[in-house]
Amino acid sequence: MDVALLAVGTHGDVLPLVALGHALAARGHGVSLAAPAPFEAIVRRAGLAFQPLGTVADYETFIRQPGLWQARSGFRAVFAYAAAVAETACLWLGALRARAPGVVVVASPLAWGARIAQDLYGLPTATLHVMPFLIESAIDPPRLPGGALLHALPRWTRPYVRYGVDTFAAHPVALPPLNALRARFGLPPVRRLRHWWNSPDRLLLMFPDWYAPRAADWPEQAVQLGFALADRFGDAGELPPGLAAFLDAGPPPLVFTYGSAMRASVAFFETAVAVCRAMGRRGVLLAAQDGQIPADLPPGILHVPYAPLSALLPRCAALVHHGGIGTVAQALAAGVPQLVVPVAFNHFDDGHRLSRSGLGAVLGRRAFRADRVARVLERLLGDPDVARACARAKVRLAADDALARACDAVEGLTALGPRRAPPLP
Repeated sequence: MDVALLAVGTHGDVLPLVALGHALAARGHGVSLAAPAPFEAIVRRAGLAFQPLGTVADYETFIRQPGLWQARSGFRAVFAYAAAVAETACLWLGALRARAPGVVVVASPLAWGARIAQDLYGLPTATLHVMPFLIESAIDPPRLPGGALLHALPRWTRPYVRYGVDTFAAHPVALPPLNALRARFGLPPVRRLRHWWNSPDRLLLMFPDWYAPRAADWPEQAVQLGFALADRFGDAGELPPGLAAFLDAGPPPLVFTYGSAMRASVAFFETAVAVCRAMGRRGVLLAAQDGQIPADLPPGILHVPYAPLSALLPRCAALVHHGGIGTVAQALAAGVPQLVVPVAFNHFDDGHRLSRSGLGAVLGRRAFRADRVARVLERLLGDPDVARACARAKVRLAADDALARACDAVEGLTALGPRRAPPLP
């Protein structure tokens, strides 16, 4: 079987598809993965063929936009980037289909080129969601950036609010470039983006039902699988020697990270240093970008550009982070409490789910002050209920094999066959 994987986004969007591709290749399938150009080394280390979507400069321009990490305006930058790489993805799939007519496709929601190619060629396609935030529901709507308005409204009003958000916020940005590209391919326009980007063939939900219980109004083609723990495919597979020695030299530290793509985290890490001092604890600051970490760190606080969380977190006391779903999953697997300081996108929703499940807490960016953070962390670290909830999550993830079930689901796509069979271009 030939499988084409497409991922548009940052590490949290790409690494799960790399892990899935690696697992599929281990079963003997031919796997190619299209992703933003900076992920080429990661994809090739996993033994997969690589197709760049855009250039390294394109990706850097995308993640350096000041508005990207704003709660209400970040989607503009995301949709613009998704539209910019859609044609490349679609043409790549068309060429791949010509060489391997039986190819099946698995794509992230922002890989719009995969859905266009599905509409053009009838390719069996699954949309892979790594976070519950993008699944529409009037019963259990996701927490939107900036508040919990939908949960405060009667259920019957919620679809109207979401429709208004789409109509007046998302669609004016996303649909013009998307529909212009579809028109060039002779396809009708998209009316509702968050309906269309879900493949009618299958949705693969890479998060467990104990973390996000299935709602009765989720799409019927959705298959809930579990977390894809994928950080071993990241920029390094082992702890840097200096970090390993630091961990050996004292008690478990606090870990602070604000995500792989954040370029404006100076205040976050300044507060992190103050928190460690206030609590008398050691700390590890994870930041790949230059200029984010205070100069002259005090003893007991170490900065490293990158470390695999699967190796680091089991040796740490707690994790303070932005709320990215890949980071959430790794902390759950390690059994450590989490404090989420959300920025945008899914961060608010995943922070709420952790707090609701007794696995952590949420603090807004304005409330992220050393004294407040120290109080919250002391409570999390001293609460036996939190410790028990984290231990249960660790056991659940250790017993889970979501990637194997995801491979089974992808292999099942071959039974669908093409929805229609147009001639090869």
